[in-house]
Formats: sequence, C-alpha cells, structure tokens
Amino acid sequence: MEDIVKKYSNGEVTVVWKPNQCIHSTICFRGLGKVFNPQIRPWVNMEGANTEEIKAQIDKCPSGALSYELQHDEAQVPNTPGSEIKAEAIPNGPLLIEGTCVVKSSEGEITKTGKTFFCRCGSSANKPYCDGSHRKSGFVG
Repeated sequence: MEDIVKKYSNGEVTVVWKPNQCIHSTICFRGLGKVFNPQIRPWVNMEGANTEEIKAQIDKCPSGALSYELQHDEAQVPNTPGSEIKAEAIPNGPLLIEGTCVVKSSEGEITKTGKTFFCRCGSSANKPYCDGSHRKSGFVG
C-alpha cells in the first residue's frame, strides 16, 4: 500500500494527515468540525480555527494519522529542559504518551505529535500506533 501524506498549512502550523494510518475514530471532526470535515474537499480547512485549537484537537488523534509541524524555531526542539513526558499504560489497551513526542519509523520518517497511542497488544495493523485491535484480540494487560 502506498504511503500517502497530505499537508495543510495556515502559515503557523502545518497539519500532516496520513490517511493509511487513520482508524476513522471520528474524534477530529466531532471535536473540531469547522476544521475537519470529511464531507468537503479539501477536508481540512485551516481557516476554521486558530492554531492552538487545531493543535489541541490533533493531540487527541488516537492513531497518529494527524500530526502537526510548527513553522517557527520551537518545532526544532522536541523537548526543552524540564519539560515532562507522561507515559500511561491504558488498562487492556494502548500505551499513551503525552508531551512532545518524536517518532521515527523503520523507514526513517519522523513524525512529531503531542499525544500518541502506541500498540501494546501486538495486533495493530498500524504499528507502532494503536488501531483499536486490542478490543478484538481480547488483550489483557
């Protein structure tokens, strides 16, 4: 399957969407429908909200299909001294990482997210990200 990457920018932040990674949780458009609307094309309207609102909604994406890149120097520094990264094993589910997280794929592609759900069950078709397969596989942990 070809890796498709779409980018949408408002000059401050660029939304990066990887449709093949999306698990269609609908969190994006239910939470910020003025920006994310799958009924129109392009489905991302960067004028629908401010940068902080867009970043906050993207941080809720459970699959990592949505991420963002900042257009200023802060984007180059993944963590500043004293910043915290929170890791939490969700009962019978994924590993939740909160804080600026830089993920490097086996192909060398780098994605930066604020909230990431990693697979713990081993059943995800979207590794290292959770795609909800733990529910079907009966994962306990």
